Amino acid sequence: MSNRPDYYETLGVFRDATQEEIKKAYLDLARRLHPDKNQAPGETELFLDVQQAYEVLSDPARRAEYDATLPEEESEKNSPIVHRVLYSRNSLVRNNEPQIIYALAEWKPRQTEDDQPSSPPLNICLVLDRSTSMQGENIDMVKAATIHLLRNLRQGDILSVVTFSDRAEVILPASLYLDKRRAEAQVRMITPSGATEIYQGLKAGVKEVQRNLSPERINHVILLTDGHTYGDESPSLRLAEQAAKEGIGISGIGLGEDWNDKFLDSLAKKTGGVSMLILHPKDVQTMLDRRFSQLSKVFAENATLEFSLPEGVTLRYAFRIQPDVMPLPIESPINLGNILRNSSTSILFELEVHPESLRDERVRLLQGTFRARIPTQAVMPPPIRVRLSRPVSDEPDVEPPPRGMMVALENLNLYRMQEQAQRDAEKGLYEAASRRLEHLATNLLAQGKASLARTVILESQYLKKKQAFTEGGRKRIKYGTRSLLLQNYTEEETL
Repeated sequence: MSNRPDYYETLGVFRDATQEEIKKAYLDLARRLHPDKNQAPGETELFLDVQQAYEVLSDPARRAEYDATLPEEESEKNSPIVHRVLYSRNSLVRNNEPQIIYALAEWKPRQTEDDQPSSPPLNICLVLDRSTSMQGENIDMVKAATIHLLRNLRQGDILSVVTFSDRAEVILPASLYLDKRRAEAQVRMITPSGATEIYQGLKAGVKEVQRNLSPERINHVILLTDGHTYGDESPSLRLAEQAAKEGIGISGIGLGEDWNDKFLDSLAKKTGGVSMLILHPKDVQTMLDRRFSQLSKVFAENATLEFSLPEGVTLRYAFRIQPDVMPLPIESPINLGNILRNSSTSILFELEVHPESLRDERVRLLQGTFRARIPTQAVMPPPIRVRLSRPVSDEPDVEPPPRGMMVALENLNLYRMQEQAQRDAEKGLYEAASRRLEHLATNLLAQGKASLARTVILESQYLKKKQAFTEGGRKRIKYGTRSLLLQNYTEEETL
């Protein structure tokens, strides 16, 4: 039996997968590996293996016969990705009150002494705002940063460039055979004009990535804008949803103060990307370099968690704190983003457990399936079962959380203070919002974050006088407290 293929592993499903799950896995692989669309060496044979696996597993009688020949199912010890969970509490206490518990779930590549993970080639489109507001230093720094990226592309990488205002223009089409000297000249000719319509640029950018879309590449759109888009948010978000289905990530960079951070957050959440703030044009190159460097270190991409919650348990919050910081949606499935070669992807969940769930000796918190695609492997790695649960006791747990969990919770609390202050202000509760900001500033000073604390204090004073946030101050506080999670999070007690 040892030489026989594992049909479940071929399709990337569990042995207890439903017929619907088997069919979905087969269709996804068939679309990707079909010889009409994919002629990479060896992948025709893989397509035939997938077909054979489906023929057996889709037939209940043949599946039962095949299952009888399988050895006992092993654990996930051979998975290329390892997983574990830290909890804020060793146990929940049996009482009549709702309880909050945090779970820090981590996934990272399984490393061995012989591991030398390869870096998959990039297929990236820069979608650059060239509206009138980008005149001057903004556009100069963006062009310089783009030229810098062109000069530092690795062999096999693909970089396309789209500019947009009230219409989109493909400055550099996606191509493996890029004439860098001509490309630099094209970039230098970019001139600002017109209004801001992000959908036009985003649509053209996704189309450029689609031209060379491949599971063996990191397919990503990086949007950079300094302004608001009006009336096309909904089609942009629908486009992001479609891009996510095709394995295309979208990250958003806001330059300066006058851009819609909630919109860029929403775009990034759809695809597992990230939204970022650049306050000064001189920092554009640093930010783009950092994003390209991160994408070039991807081990697995399009990581998703499909989950269900038992009755009596509510998922209140989900936040990615590694490798880049982003609040996540709380509906299944969650697009978790990428897993880098040398760090974990770490997600913090806040769960509320109601008393009716605490009658047994153990409470199930969440059950799900984690999947990710490894660009250097033609077939999806096996899925990973995710089961969050805790014992239930009659006495309160007095043990402190692990250090990694403590650090994450302390800094997430600071980020959520500014979130609540914004919500208070939106409701007209300006005094309450100002008090929250003062409390936030005190905590930041205690951590030695004097510069960010000063920004918070000034914003609190402005809020009291004007009953509104300044756009610049609000963004500095939001992205400043968000970055604390990444700056202070360590993996001392992680995988």
